[in-house]
Parts: sequence; C-alpha cells; structure tokens
Amino acid sequence: MNLLKALATVSSMTLVSRVLGLVRDVVIARVFGVGLATDAFFVAFRIPNLLRRLFAEGAFSQAFVPVLGEYRIARGDDDTKLLVDRVSTLLAAILLAVSALGVLAAPAIIYVSAPGFSSDADKFELTVEMLRLTFPYILFISLASLAGGILNTWSRFSIPAFTPTLLNLSFIGFAVWLAPYFDPPVMALAWAVFFGGVLQLAFQLPFLIRIRMMPGFSWAPRDEGVRRILRLMGPAILGVSVAQISLLINTIFASFLVTGSVTWLYYADRLMELPVGLLGVALSTILLPNLSRRFAEGSREEYSHLLDWGLRLTVVLAAPCAVALAIIAVPIVATLFKHGEFAAHDVLMTRQALIAYSVGLVALVLVKILAPAFYARQNTRTPVKIAVITLFATQMMNLALVWHLQHAGLALAISLAAWVNAGLLYWKLRQSGIYTPLAGWTPFLLKVAAALAVMAGVLFWMADGDGWLDAGAWERIQRLVIVVLAGAASYLGALWVAGFRLADFSRRER
Repeated sequence: MNLLKALATVSSMTLVSRVLGLVRDVVIARVFGVGLATDAFFVAFRIPNLLRRLFAEGAFSQAFVPVLGEYRIARGDDDTKLLVDRVSTLLAAILLAVSALGVLAAPAIIYVSAPGFSSDADKFELTVEMLRLTFPYILFISLASLAGGILNTWSRFSIPAFTPTLLNLSFIGFAVWLAPYFDPPVMALAWAVFFGGVLQLAFQLPFLIRIRMMPGFSWAPRDEGVRRILRLMGPAILGVSVAQISLLINTIFASFLVTGSVTWLYYADRLMELPVGLLGVALSTILLPNLSRRFAEGSREEYSHLLDWGLRLTVVLAAPCAVALAIIAVPIVATLFKHGEFAAHDVLMTRQALIAYSVGLVALVLVKILAPAFYARQNTRTPVKIAVITLFATQMMNLALVWHLQHAGLALAISLAAWVNAGLLYWKLRQSGIYTPLAGWTPFLLKVAAALAVMAGVLFWMADGDGWLDAGAWERIQRLVIVVLAGAASYLGALWVAGFRLADFSRRER
C-alpha cells in the first residue's frame, strides 16, 4: 500500500466533508447571523462534540485500533470478530446510559458549561432545549467511530473519511429547507445534528458486512481484550481531548464576554479545523494502524522511519496553511461568511480569533502525529501526563490573555498551549528512543522556510488593499480564488526550485 496515495484518498474525502462544512457554516451565517440563537446552538453542539472526542474518534479509537490490529495479526479473524462484538455491545450500553443522563441533566450541564447564559432566561432555556436534541448524537457518532476504526484497520480508509459529509448535508438541508417550519427556526440545527448522527452510523454498516465484521451482541465486560481497551481508554480520554476540553473551558470564559464571542470563536475554529482535518486527522488515520502493525511486529527502525515521514509531511503541508490563514484572514472570512445577517464587524472579530488560532495550527497537527506514536505502542500514560500539563498551561494563559485580547486571547491561549503539548510529546519520543530523526532535517527546514517567505510576500502583495468588506459576493470569490492559487503556486514553485519532488514523500507499507 502506498501511504502517500492513501493519504491523498483520505484527504480528498476529508476535503469534500470540510468544504461542505464550510458551506454549512456559510448557510448558517446567512440564515441565522450572529446573536443569541447561534450562541445557544453552538454551546449545545459543542458539548456532544466534546464527548465525541472522549467516546468516539479520540480516546476510544486510540485505544481500540492498536488492540484490534494486534488481534488481527496474532489471533485471526474469529477472535477479532468476537472482540468486535464484545466491545460494541459494552460501548452501546455505556452510550445509552450517558445519552439518557445527558438529556435529563441538560439544565445543569448548561449551567456549568456556559454559566454566563444563566442571566438571560430565554437564552438559557433555548440552549437547554437544543442540548436535549443534540446530546444523543454521541451515541450514533461513537458507534460510527467504532465502525470507522474497524474499516481503517482493514485499510478501507475512504469510507470513514467520507462519513462526516453526511452530517454537513443534514445541516444544509435542515437550515435551507426546514428552518421555517421550526419555532424558533434555529431548532432546525439541533434536529440536523440528531438526524446526521443516524445517517453516519447507517452509512458504514453495509461495508462492515462486506468484510464480515458487522458487530453482534456479546455481553462480556470482563473479556481480556475489552478490559485492555478500557484500561488504555481511561487515561487516553484526557490525553487526546485536551484541545476540546480547552475549547469547552473557553466557552465558559466566552459566555461572560459580549454577545457574539462564542460564535466568532466557532467560525474561526471551523476555518482552522479545515487544514487540521485534511492533514492531521488524515495522517493520524493512516499512521495509527500502520504504527500499531510495526509495533506488533517489533520493527523498531521502520516504526521510527514511518513517524519521520509523517512529521516531514506535516511541516511541508501545515506550515503554509498557518501562514495563509493569518495573512488573508479578512478575505477568507469576508468571502465565506459576510452574507445576510453576518456583518462587517463580525468579519473583523472573527479575523482576530483566526489569526490567534493560526499561531498554533502546525502544533495542533503535530500533536495528531506525535500522540498516536504512543498510543500505537499501547502507552497512554505519557500523553495523559503531558495533556494535564497542557491543560493547566492553557488556563493560565487564558487568565492572562482574555482581559486584554477578549475572545482572541482565548484562541491564542489554545495555540500557545498546543506548542507546549507538541514540544513535550516530541521530547519524550526522543528521550525514550522511540523516534530518531533521519538525516537532513536542517536543510529541509531551511528550504521550507524560504518557500514560506516567498508565499507570504505574494499573499501580502495580492491580498493587500481595501474593498474586501464592501465588494459583492461574486467579486470576493473571484479575488480570493486568484489569491489562493497564486499563493499555492508560489509555495510549490519555490519548493520545486529548492529540489523537492513528490517522489521524495512516497512511502509503501504492506
């Protein structure tokens, strides 16, 4: 299997989902604008999103995939299928209980997660009502993540990568066509979350049947494999969810700021998540099962080489995204969101948060490469210790920055803490001898830096000037496409002149 080709496949599927995600955000911004209703929905949606990290593609996948891969290599398909049955049965039971508890305790959850909303009775009640609809999403998306982990272990990467598209389609459909039938109209978004979760789970089931891994009922919580996964999952919950926990705490801070702060942070985070998803999530999806396989085989040198490949790709692909988001923040935000109720002031406020997030974009992607290097070895203790340090650092920086920078200070704290997280993970990998960098990193970084300088100059020159806020939608789109293409061409051209070739990043795995 060519990993670069697999990465391109996963990234292309992820791109479809992320582009539709941007379309959904454009639609939401146009239909609902920025205000009480959107603040309420984004808080109600963020909470099940946090739990998704705990039970779904975050901690659960990091614990489940390495053990599943080991079973497939060492024990064969029959024992692997039995493990799938037992894990899925226990997971479904836990998630049903969590979902029911979340629906019943919705007022208390909102009071804790967005205490600033309690001063506005209408805002508080609307958020509670929407949370009761969005909370069961955790059941559907976690089971969909289990299905995705199985399919990824069988190298069916494109199916789980495409699955998130269905949630975005659900959002768009409900916002465009069904919102007028709800009272208030923003409730359509909560129903879109519920329906989208059902779609994502149902879509993957036929593919599980094809590989004969469709989960069945088998209640055995004391099974050795199940208990191993639970032991790994416990500390991994905090280890892989530190960014989401920080976002939740940021929501608490933002709930005390001016109305609109939660929404500005949300849109900036969505733009930042586009490259993080295309690169970090895609690379992590491919690396985790392959690193787990190398560890099970005892191939220590190949393990290190595979990790080096992922880190070099991260630098080459994530760094230009960070630079571009910072330089052309206004053109991007204005083009995508300045429609209908989304005003020029909202563009400028979202721009502040986006620039702050761009500071940590490379680090956020690096974390998604470095953390799986521990999880593939079934080591969850080291990342969780680092996550605790990172979480503490984030909150200290929140307290220091929010007073002067308001919502942008919350975004900057997450970015700076991401560098702390990535730096400590890298240091522990080197210290323990898990990773030894291949030769040539210094000239590699210098060449990338030179190419970034060329691209930055082109973007400054082409994107500078007034008119982005006053121009019509079609004019903004045309100008932004030209700017982005010019920036990409200048960066890739500079890399080519420096001697980089696509074949340099090709890598084959069994």
